[in-house]
Amino acid sequence: MHIAGPTSLAPHFMVRDLPIYGDLVLAPMAGFSDLPYRIIAREFGSAMGYTEFVSVDGILHGNAKTMRMLDFHPSEYPMTFQVFGSDEDKIVEACQRIAALGPHIIDLNMGCSVAKVSGRGAGAALLCTPAKIGRIFNRLSKLLPIPVTGKIRLGWDHQSRNYIEVAKTLEDNGAALIAVHARTKAQAYNGVADWNAIAEVKQAVKIPVIGNGDVKCLDDIKRIKQQTGCDAVMIGRAAIGNPWIFSRKDRHEVSFAEKAALIRRHLSLMRDYYDQNYGLILFRKHVVKYISEIRGAAALRTGLITCTRAEDFIALLAEAEANERELKAA
Repeated sequence: MHIAGPTSLAPHFMVRDLPIYGDLVLAPMAGFSDLPYRIIAREFGSAMGYTEFVSVDGILHGNAKTMRMLDFHPSEYPMTFQVFGSDEDKIVEACQRIAALGPHIIDLNMGCSVAKVSGRGAGAALLCTPAKIGRIFNRLSKLLPIPVTGKIRLGWDHQSRNYIEVAKTLEDNGAALIAVHARTKAQAYNGVADWNAIAEVKQAVKIPVIGNGDVKCLDDIKRIKQQTGCDAVMIGRAAIGNPWIFSRKDRHEVSFAEKAALIRRHLSLMRDYYDQNYGLILFRKHVVKYISEIRGAAALRTGLITCTRAEDFIALLAEAEANERELKAA
């Protein structure tokens, strides 16, 4: 496997002065796009790295857990720190502070629909105040030495779909890229993503646009690119337990042996990065996705997520792998 990064090939697009080599990107996802999984996604071809979103309040308070979420590997070019917050001054101060840690890009989350975030004026709630978004980006683009980008939804709800206004506001105030999740805050992850809205944003601005929403397989990647003209495709939930999608390989094409090998590697990365036992616990939510489509997944899932020792986990996985080989040989 290779690390996606600078090559002699022409970049797919530019984020201000940063060349981006590739058109598939792992989405920032709380609890999933941590350093271990980002390394794996990058090896399979994800063109950009985004941290999980981090709280500006946590940054300003120097919260150890928050700051650790900004760890990144040198291979993660370009590395994007994604932040969320509601107070303009705090957002600006926090972004100035973390810019010193060496990211290539800083991104403001304007898409989180979770009540504890949007209910406090952050995430998708910012979409209700385009003028405020403009002020934040105007300040950030002038103060920071690196590109500033934004991830948005289509609006708060169906009655207030203001994505074109927000996109133009972002561009006019220095944003270098816009990622569009083609749902409203009210939809959360329900309903169908409106890819036509992404196409409208792409037509309305000159900066790069990343399309996001309902991309689950290679055919979806092809269709969203054709329908929207987006510069890249951001893949979230469908990439959990499925980094092969960044190598343009559908989940059903991946053998159990390939999955088992990557499960072992991912678990090792988790245990190395986190506490050995805590890493195993955190890995449970990943492994259920890796094995979701294999024969006997339900029983194997129950066994794996109840393991309290890595040795037992590996042994159970090896047993399942051997059973799969026997079934294939029969």
